[in-house]
Parts: sequence; structure tokens; C-alpha cells
Amino acid sequence: MDYHVFILSRVREGVDSGMKSEEAVRYGITATAGVVTSAALVMFAVFSIFGSLSSLDVKQAGVGLAAAVLIDATIVRAVLLPASMKLLGEWNWYLPRALDWIPRAESEPSPARDPV
Repeated sequence: MDYHVFILSRVREGVDSGMKSEEAVRYGITATAGVVTSAALVMFAVFSIFGSLSSLDVKQAGVGLAAAVLIDATIVRAVLLPASMKLLGEWNWYLPRALDWIPRAESEPSPARDPV
């Protein structure tokens, strides 16, 4: 879940800065690829170690969690998320009228630099 919040924050940043939805998805995935992949590899390694412990319950949990992290970091993040966001286009950012009361976060423009 944290990976997707991190990725979608970058995608939304791209949309807010004026990119088309498809470009923003590409930007979000590439901007977060290193961090998300590294975190997934660390979690996979830690959960895999649980598979070598003596307790059967811990072994099962470790193998299951390692597989879940691997599937999420590869198939879901690299294939399903970008594909669904490309298909949805501007519908990615749809908010029903009943939720108009939720404050919208806007990204701040870059500060203008004074010429020296």
C-alpha cells in the first residue's frame, strides 16, 4: 500500500504540473522505481529469512509474505498499475460530488529565481 501511495503521489505531481495523464504515469513510475524496488527487495529478503526458521507457522507466513511482496513489486506495480491508469486517463482523478468537502492538495509552483 505504501508503494502505491508513493507512486501515485508522483503521478499526481506530474498531472498537477501540466503533464498529460500518460506522461505523468511514466514520470511517476520512473521517479519512484529505484526506491520502491529497493524497499521491495529488502522486504523480500527479510521475509525469505523467516522461511528458514524452525516454526512451521513462521515459515508459512514468511514464504507467503515474500511471495506477496514479490508479486506486488513486479506484476502489480510494473504492469497492472500503469496499464489501468493509462486506460482510465482523466478518470483516475474523478471525485464524486458527495466528496467535494474533502480538501484538495495542490502542489506549490517552483519558486522564481532572480536573475543575477
